[in-house]
Formats: sequence, structure tokens, C-alpha cells
Amino acid sequence: MAVVTTGCTEQQGPHLSVDFDTWFAEAVALAASERALAEHGVGSLVLPPMPFGPTPEHRNYGSGYVDLPTELHDALVRATLDSLADGGFERMLVWRGCGGHDLGDTVERFNGENGHGARAFLPSWPYREIWVRHADPSVPAGHADSFTTSMAMYLRPDSVRPALIPAPETEPVDWDAPDLDFSRYSSSGVVGDPTHASAELGEQLWHDVVESVALSLKKVADTPVPADTENGRSRAKGGPDT
Repeated sequence: MAVVTTGCTEQQGPHLSVDFDTWFAEAVALAASERALAEHGVGSLVLPPMPFGPTPEHRNYGSGYVDLPTELHDALVRATLDSLADGGFERMLVWRGCGGHDLGDTVERFNGENGHGARAFLPSWPYREIWVRHADPSVPAGHADSFTTSMAMYLRPDSVRPALIPAPETEPVDWDAPDLDFSRYSSSGVVGDPTHASAELGEQLWHDVVESVALSLKKVADTPVPADTENGRSRAKGGPDT
């Protein structure tokens, strides 16, 4: 099994680094891979993260972002899956660093093709559910919020500027808008409320996140891969709801 990590480079408000999504995706994948091996006997190879992706919603904040066309990003992920399948991997879990990267169609098309002997999985993020278990569910979430800031405070405190954490900006966002522009909702770049963050909370959230993703890896590993009689290799025909 291979874990394909996708990230992006984009503003994270005035208090966090622009590489947060890329760094965090890799950190989660590596820690979950280690736990899945130690606790469940599941081996996986974590690929280096892709540092750029579609980020058009950040354009009006000036610099601090690299915006790839969606078609190019999807093609890069698809080419990666194809290459891994050619190399003999039967299962690939795509772990996204940015929730706005909709790779569902790309994964579905890959899984719908015959002959490559592999299947890709695209699990949902567990982050909101985990936040609700450990913190106040009424705290508005969105982008560079208290979840994200707490993770950075715990895992990479040198990358946080606590004095620059802005006041909440909680206007409802139409996340599905085709022309989504964060600057319409936030002057700071933060969507939601980052003021409830702490390193102590980040530690609690982190351990739950790693456990959740490790279980996703186990579910993928436990998915039967029926034999493909056409090419002598195996091909997964179904997958769990991870």
C-alpha cells in the first residue's frame, strides 16, 4: 500500500506558515503509517507530499500562494496513481492536505478502469469530528482556525506567531461556490475563530487524528483484492467507508 499525500502553498492568516497544509499532510501520514504498522501490522509507503495545488480562493491576499490549475493537479495525482500501479502497488490511499481539493472524480475514474490491478481510496477528514470530542463544538471552523493553530502550536511551535493571531471572522462561507474568494469573508485570511487554540489542545487532537488515520490504513489493507484473470495480478473491486 502506498499513501499519496497532497498539499498546497497558501496563506494561513498572519500567524501561521504558508506551508502548513503540505507539512501537516505529511506529518499525519507518516505518524499514522508508523502506528498502523506497530498496532495493526499494516505496512505502507508514504510518498513525499505534493507541495502545490489549486488555491484560487487566496488570490486576493497578494503573495503567499502557488495556484495550480485544477486540471493539472488532477492529472498529476492520476499520473502518480498510474505509476504506483505500474510499480506493483495494489492499494493507494490519497491523503489530502487541503479540504478544497476535490479528487473524487480522479479516484473514481482510476478505479473504474480495468487492467491496472490496483484501487485508490479517498478517505474523508476526521478533523471536525475529533475537534468536537475534545473542544467546544460551537467554535467556528474554516481556515487557519483553532484546530489548525493548535496543531501548529503543539507540533511546530516555532512556526506560530501567537501575537498575530487575529480576532474571529465568522461570516458564513459558501464553500461550494465556483468562484470562492476568501477575501469576501475575511480581512485577515482566517475563516473561523483561531483564538481558542493551545498546544495542550493540539496534543489531544493530534493523538486522536493519528489513531483515526491509522485505522483508515487498516481498513484499506483489510479490503479483499480479488484476482484479475486478465493480467495475472489482483485488483480491488470495493472499499470500506474510511
